[in-house]
This record gives sequence, C-alpha cells and structure tokens, in this order.
Amino acid sequence: MAPAQLGIPQIIWALGLMAIALGLSLWQRLGLEGRLLMATCRAVVQLLVVGYLLATVFTLRDPWLVLAVLGVMLLTATLVARNRISKEIPALTWLVGSAIFLSTLLTLTYVQLLVVQSDPWYEPQYLIPLAGIVLGNAMNAAAIAGERFVSTLKTSRLDLETHLCLGASPRQAVQQLRREAIQASLIPILNQMLVVGVVTLPGIITGQILAGADPLTAALYQMVILVMLAFADLVTALLVIEGIFRQSFNAAAQLTSSVD
Repeated sequence: MAPAQLGIPQIIWALGLMAIALGLSLWQRLGLEGRLLMATCRAVVQLLVVGYLLATVFTLRDPWLVLAVLGVMLLTATLVARNRISKEIPALTWLVGSAIFLSTLLTLTYVQLLVVQSDPWYEPQYLIPLAGIVLGNAMNAAAIAGERFVSTLKTSRLDLETHLCLGASPRQAVQQLRREAIQASLIPILNQMLVVGVVTLPGIITGQILAGADPLTAALYQMVILVMLAFADLVTALLVIEGIFRQSFNAAAQLTSSVD
C-alpha cells in the first residue's frame, strides 16, 4: 500500500490536538499554555528546517555535506549532555564529546560494514538516520550516567574519604557509585527492549509501517536499532564515567575541588 500523503490541511488538523491541549490547560488553570505553545512552535520550525535540509542532502549525496550534518548533531548532543552533568569539571565538553563520538563511531562502523552494508558508506538515507538515533541515545546515556556519578560523588564525599583513609584506592572507593551510575544510564533502553512489540511499537517500526514497509522488515530494522542503542549507551556511559573519575582525583589519590 502507498503511504498516506500529508499536506497542509492534514497538519492543521493534527495541530488541532495541541489547540485542545491549550484549552484544557486554560480550563484547569494549569499554567502550561506558554510552554505548550513554545514547544509546539519549536517542534514545527525545527522539523520543517530539518526536512528541507535532509531533502537537499539526500539529493546531493555529498560526503562532506553528510559529515557536516553529523558534526552539527554531535556538537548539539555534546552541549546538551554537558549542561546536564556539571559546569565545574575541567574539559567536560571535550570529555563528553569524545565519549559520544567514539561510541557512535564504533556502533555505526560495525553496523555499516556488517549489517546494512550501504554503498557508498556515506549514503545519507542510512547514515544520517542511524547516526541521529545513536547520537540521541548516547547523549541521554552520557547525561544520566554523568549527572548520577557527579551528584553521588558530592553527596558521598565523607564516605569516599573514609574508604581512602582506610587504604582503598580511588577506583575501589567509587566502584559501587560507578556501577550504579552506569546501570541508571541503561534503564531507558533496557526497559524499551523488554516491552518492545508487547506494550509499545517504537518510532522506527511505526514510521516504516506507516510508510508502507513490510511489517516483518520494519521489525528486523527495529531489532538492529535496539541492539545498536544498547551497545552505544553502554560504551558512552563507560567512557564518560571513566573520564569524570580521572578528573575527580589528583595524583595523591585525593578528591579534587570539582566534586565539592
């Protein structure tokens, strides 16, 4: 079946749902009107810009243009994750950006070479959507793991110093905090994997089915993507936590001021 075409009338009808939501907020005096309106306007503008931009990139199929798009996506993901973690840790932007970049590079290289096998490797139809999904999830994993680790380092400073005074190494002292932070960063993707196809149909499989793809093919793509995201999230969390850990202790095995 050919996918249903969406035009301006259909989009206006869809936005009617937000108009109803605004009316409900006013009626119930929730004070959400400004935020709902701002979020809707931003989403509409951003998606229209992205749609026209990607249409141009897909048409030109220039590798440098594709890499430029990915660079902007990486920079945005880095800044968002960094702002969620802390502004007191030295070189945190470089640390988070490197972790997201390396995890995304490893994931996409593996998938492009062994799974998708697109030709050429920079085929924007595959590379940009896959990179966007991985970057978005790696950003969330970095933010959750980093924020959890930094906050627990601050609240557990006395316990950590006690362990250090009793002869524990810095790595031994933070081992439990490190484990908990990494586990927390994987909760969203693990929950999604546990209920996919039973409770929810994720965006990829839903989008492909709406576009007329075979449901089994859509399910297989979703399977690949979930495995990609689990791997990328774990690698990102490991790298971010390791970087923050190295910044949190000095050469004398003492906690630095960045975790005060």
